[in-house]
Amino acid sequence: MTAPTNSEQDQAGSRHAAPPGEALATAPTAAALEEVLTAAFAPVALEVVDDSHLHAGHAGAREGRHFTVRIRSARFTGLSRVARHRLVYDALAVWMPRGIHALAIDAQSP
Repeated sequence: MTAPTNSEQDQAGSRHAAPPGEALATAPTAAALEEVLTAAFAPVALEVVDDSHLHAGHAGAREGRHFTVRIRSARFTGLSRVARHRLVYDALAVWMPRGIHALAIDAQSP
């Protein structure tokens, strides 16, 4: 895995930004993730699906929720797939250790 280029880092903006509002008061929901991703990326298309019910009984189900994120934003233009995924992880970083167990990402430019 390679580090992002300077242009990729410039497009990333601030890293580990806290979600707006009271979003952290409870476990993450699809709506809360949508709020954070909308604020971070101004997407032209966004879908967040809570897949947790598909993992009932799985050890990870006790550790947090499972989500699929499909997002299309101009912020991803010119970035590698790894760089796009890093931006999404950075936007949701505050929840990764406490609420999100698994995150499937499809991040595209328009």
